Amino acid sequence: MKVAVVGATGLVGSKMLQVLAERNFPVTELIPVASERSIGKEVEFKGIKYKVVGYADAIAAKPAVAIFSAGGGTSLELAPQFAEAGITVIDNSSAWRMDPTKKLVVPEVNADVLTAADKIIANPNCSTIQMVVVLKPLHDKYKIKRVVVSTYQSVTGTGVKAVEQLMNERKGIRGEMAYKYPIDLNAIPQIDVFLANGYTKEEMKMSNETVKIIGDENIKVTATTVRIPVMGGHSESVNIEFENDFDLDEVRDLLSKSPGIVVQDDIANFVYPMPLTAHEKDETFVGRIRRDETQANTLNCWIVSDNLRKGAATNAVQIAEYLLEKGLL
Repeated sequence: MKVAVVGATGLVGSKMLQVLAERNFPVTELIPVASERSIGKEVEFKGIKYKVVGYADAIAAKPAVAIFSAGGGTSLELAPQFAEAGITVIDNSSAWRMDPTKKLVVPEVNADVLTAADKIIANPNCSTIQMVVVLKPLHDKYKIKRVVVSTYQSVTGTGVKAVEQLMNERKGIRGEMAYKYPIDLNAIPQIDVFLANGYTKEEMKMSNETVKIIGDENIKVTATTVRIPVMGGHSESVNIEFENDFDLDEVRDLLSKSPGIVVQDDIANFVYPMPLTAHEKDETFVGRIRRDETQANTLNCWIVSDNLRKGAATNAVQIAEYLLEKGLL
């Protein structure tokens, strides 16, 4: 199967190549794609070097699927051109997520909405993905009314420039700034731009995308998203109010049997999810599972996942795997 990776030289694009290789996706021909300044560069996939090509050459090569991680503007312009050529696009940007004509997919949650007619499929926001993986089985069992989430997000979510800023600061080197403020020894309560309602774009993504993915407009989500000086994954403190009451042992059992989730909830032995231990793993980890003692039918938990993997590359590859398994490619 011919597979194109658009944005192959970027942080997420490189991770997509790694995940495709690790999961043994049946790539017979890889087409790494990037902007004009990267054409001719080489990327490695399964020990073989491939030359980066431009967008027109990639479309002409007619891959079965193109996984995009090239920014919203590029996706808005180019995804329709790939789709018109009969290529299925799985897009990691925010460009198509809230388009009512496009599916927004987390395979463990709603892959069954996909059909062969879906030529542009949206990959959700990283912080939304890991949260809905945990919310969906709980919603099915207890019916969620409201979610209050605070995130603690890795600098890798911003990109290479942010990683370099953090590393430079740790070494005492003055360099290019990805953020308005220093990130080392700091927490920045702003991810993306502020909107008229005082929330950031990232916070509203979590609210709007959760409703679309789970498919229930009655779920209310309010978020505060924060950038912290860590690598390896995003962490989330999540407070969930249900219509129906729950048993904590039943919650743990339900989550442990749900696809893509690993329960790490043994406080007697100090076992709980952390970015350090979620790094380079595809699962979503959940722990600190406890009842909110201030309000009825309400649960607190802590969710961690590698934002470059399940939050981006792995989720996109899992969509491609589902399409292949169901004969939709």
